[in-house]
Amino acid sequence: MSVVTRNNVKIIGSSAEPTMVFSHGFGCDQSMWRFVAPRFADRRRVVLFDHVGAGSSDLSAWSPQRYASLQGYADDLLQLLAELNLHGVVFVGHSVSAMIGLLAANAEPDRFSHLVLVGPSPRYIDDDGYRGGFTATDIDELLESLDSNYLGWSSAMAPVVMGNADRPELGAELTNSFCRTDPAIARQFAEVTFRSDNRADLAKVTVPTLVLQCTDDVIAPFEVGAYVHEQVPGSELVVLAATGHCPNLSAPDETFAAITAYLERG
Repeated sequence: MSVVTRNNVKIIGSSAEPTMVFSHGFGCDQSMWRFVAPRFADRRRVVLFDHVGAGSSDLSAWSPQRYASLQGYADDLLQLLAELNLHGVVFVGHSVSAMIGLLAANAEPDRFSHLVLVGPSPRYIDDDGYRGGFTATDIDELLESLDSNYLGWSSAMAPVVMGNADRPELGAELTNSFCRTDPAIARQFAEVTFRSDNRADLAKVTVPTLVLQCTDDVIAPFEVGAYVHEQVPGSELVVLAATGHCPNLSAPDETFAAITAYLERG
């Protein structure tokens, strides 16, 4: 199966290099970048895609074995870059896709010129000397709730993830995105995401990296963004005024400006 078909790849913009590749988070699809990615298309080639199991990807390509860890998604990303013959791309990954892109860049650094990690978390569960934002019990309860009533879980969780309670339409959009995802696939992706621990991978990064941290983010608190910045050699941390976990939807102007400024700095 062609990767372009499997991952519902869309390419917009000019042929200018470097190409920018945008990758979405849990429960979402490429449409979550619709307020940011097209703004780069007048000066760069832009690639958007859906992770297998999300959006309009080919669901027949999903298997619990391949996607039992984030490495399966990182392998997909590398296959996508290889099929499109892309090198030196600017990878912009939101939430769990930040770690997916980081794993891919560690495996094949020549494929990447820059990493932009939006709301990244290498580990969501607290540990000795590390604050991830959740206890192990929190994650157990989250997954149990997802098992018992996926639609109810989506309606309750999405507004929390989004934040911006004064703009309920944003939470509603994320709720609808969660609800469009196959519950069995979402359940495994949630477990893989929230039980992952990629802290040891941070120090291996050799690609220039920007960490974009939101204010008042319950999914990836400030301490997590600061930790990623401290552990990724030579990385830059920018704290956005945007609140919540999805600045690509809630604050696209600020998100675009921060990425643009970083790339212009080289």
